[in-house]
Amino acid sequence: MKYWLIKSEPDTWSWTQHVKKGADSWTGVRNHQAKAHLQAMKRGDLAFFYHSNEGKEIVGVSEVVKEAYPDATDATGKFYCVDFKAVEPLKEPVSLATIKTEKKLADMVLVNNSRLSVQPVTADEWKLIRKMGGLK
Repeated sequence: MKYWLIKSEPDTWSWTQHVKKGADSWTGVRNHQAKAHLQAMKRGDLAFFYHSNEGKEIVGVSEVVKEAYPDATDATGKFYCVDFKAVEPLKEPVSLATIKTEKKLADMVLVNNSRLSVQPVTADEWKLIRKMGGLK
């Protein structure tokens, strides 16, 4: 299993909307590096759901339920989407500011390339952030 982080602006698609919808398509990714990450995802992989711009915090955990397929919102036909379902909220959101103060997370993609909308998370980063968020 691999771990990921997916970002969404809460005024566009929030954690609350994600939970209410159940499984939904992660569309609109138009960065080739993020596209490669979507294509690498496998069913059952887990992802942190991150509120970007407003909040700048990890708020929940989602699971890949359908692997990469062509994004119908992309007129060029070059980009893909993945379907996710909400798994669980963090008991306490973990902010980017908090992540940046944790030395063990200094190499995390979120810290070093915070604009990337889909990014990998290492197993050690995953465990630490879950703990910081009040999950086992």
